[in-house]
Amino acid sequence: MTIVGLLAGILTTVCWVPQVVRSWRTRSTRDFSWLYLIVLTMGVTLWIVYGIARGDLAVILANVTTLVLLLFLIGIKLDETRRRQRARSTSPVG
Repeated sequence: MTIVGLLAGILTTVCWVPQVVRSWRTRSTRDFSWLYLIVLTMGVTLWIVYGIARGDLAVILANVTTLVLLLFLIGIKLDETRRRQRARSTSPVG
């Protein structure tokens, strides 16, 4: 059964890669709300805790990988938010 869990984890985690690559290339994460990213990150973190408690390597590996991808997206979103705020503060008013 571990192989089924690993395969499921690989498939559900790999689906994030194109979005991360697109966000990196465009430097845009406008399609992701902060609420979505925060709630999903909390859920993935809890899956990691669950996987550790159960000793389930498939759950742990899949969710740690997903967490890394989510943290990368959050980093891009933070950078994008800072750039937008700087642009607003330096643009002429009126």
